[in-house]
Parts: sequence; C-alpha cells; structure tokens
Amino acid sequence: MTNVTRRTILTSTVAAGAASAILSDFPRAAAQDTPQVAAPNKKRDWWDKEFRTLVTLGESTTAGGWASYRERAWAHQLARTINEFQRVPVQLINVGIGANVISTRSPSYEYSGKPAALERLDPHVIRHKPDLLIVSYGLNDARGGTPLALFLEEMETLIARVRASIQPLIVLLSPYYITGFDQYGPHFNKATLEIFHQFAAATRKLAGDKDCLFADVLSCYGNADWLIHHDTVHANDLGHRVVANKVFEVLATNCSGLAKETQELEKQIPRWRDESVLQRDVKK
Repeated sequence: MTNVTRRTILTSTVAAGAASAILSDFPRAAAQDTPQVAAPNKKRDWWDKEFRTLVTLGESTTAGGWASYRERAWAHQLARTINEFQRVPVQLINVGIGANVISTRSPSYEYSGKPAALERLDPHVIRHKPDLLIVSYGLNDARGGTPLALFLEEMETLIARVRASIQPLIVLLSPYYITGFDQYGPHFNKATLEIFHQFAAATRKLAGDKDCLFADVLSCYGNADWLIHHDTVHANDLGHRVVANKVFEVLATNCSGLAKETQELEKQIPRWRDESVLQRDVKK
C-alpha cells in the first residue's frame, strides 16, 4: 500500500446488589472516560510506542457473539483500525469465552463458561506477553449476582497478577448495553440497567486508582436497542462497530504511539484537495 493510499485511509477514517457506602463513591454520570491525571494542564501520554500484541480478555461479546462473522466482532474491528495507523501491524489474540465470569468466587461460577478469568490468566494472557490488554468483565458477574465489592476485589487481583509478570497498557471496559435482563434465569437474571451503570462507575474508579484506562462501552450504545442482537444480550454487527470505535477513541486520545505514522506521513504527503471547482461555483 502506498503512502498516499494509507494517508487517504487515515483521513477518511478520522473524518468518518452492592453496599450503598460503596456505590455512593461511584456517581453514574462521570465526566471522563479516562482517569484524571495529576497535572490538569498537561495531557498524559499513556503509550508512546506502536502496539505489537493485543489480548482481549472477556465474555461472549468479546468472543464475537453475535457478529455475523469473525471480522465484524469488535476485537477484530479494533485491531484492524489500529493497523490502519501503525507501520507494524498489531497481533490480535482474542480470548473471550461465552458466559465467562471473573473468578471462582462469583456466585454463578458453576453455571458459567469456564475457566473463569482468574483461572486462565497465565495461559491466555501472560503467556502471550501483550503490550495492550483489554479486560471486559462485569456483565455476567452483575447478571449472576456477584456483589460489586467482590467484583472489584477480584478485578484488582487480576490487574496485580498481570503486572507481577508483564507491564501492558490495561484498558478496563464497562458492561455492555443489553435489554434482556430477565431472559436467562434463574442464574443470570439478577441485574438491571441501573446495576450495570453501578458496575460501570465502579470500574471507572478502579481504573483510575490502578492506573488503567477505561472505556465506557455501556454509555456509548446510547440506549439504542437496535444495536443489540435479537437475543437481547449480545451486540449485533452495528453494536460491535460502536464498541470498537469507543475503545479506539480512548486509545487514540491517550496513546501517542498511534500517531507516529500519521506524523511521519504528514511531512511528505502532497496536497490532494482541490476546492477550486467549488469556489468557482459561487463566484459572480
């Protein structure tokens, strides 16, 4: 692919239940998708290199349900978008498992898709040595009755175990938007949209406390039911695109490494726009 072609792609792409004491710390309407940094007048650069290995750890929507084919799953769309801007392609390793929960301590563990996240960190994450790790949990734990305090404790353990071996940039995702809270009982019907927002706000705060980025994929749906598959839980093709766009937005606005090729190309790409015809159309 020529530099001009890549520049064209770049331009078009850019244009185109928990204790009340705990929940009170997590307002539903938080203002930012990323943790507040110490110096408010200086933007923090979270990652100044190009990404080499991306691992997506999560549940069924992470795995790709119910995109019409693999390449339309949000993880694959995200990797493809990253590769539009990098000189070296990122390798995607998608380790989503349907009905997965965060740990064996989750109340719905026996009815979940096993092994739980904390059981599979070594073979599914650490072994691959990712420099970008996206962790997507909360949906099944909330639906399965995992107390929010327990969920946060286990997520904190997950982050610590990863960082004891490798040092990737970690992005935590909120639960996804769903409509079928009462469709999958009796083991996965214990949540509401309000509980999802509580999990999202708590995950946001944990991300800030543990030096991770956060992507609010719950809110990015805009409560649009047409982004949901007819099973009322998983994203459809359009929903997967919205999720991928949101995660990429968080990465692009916090990681200068994604801009390296763009910054090199802009030094040599000739001007390709020609507005002369449009200007002549209105001249008298």
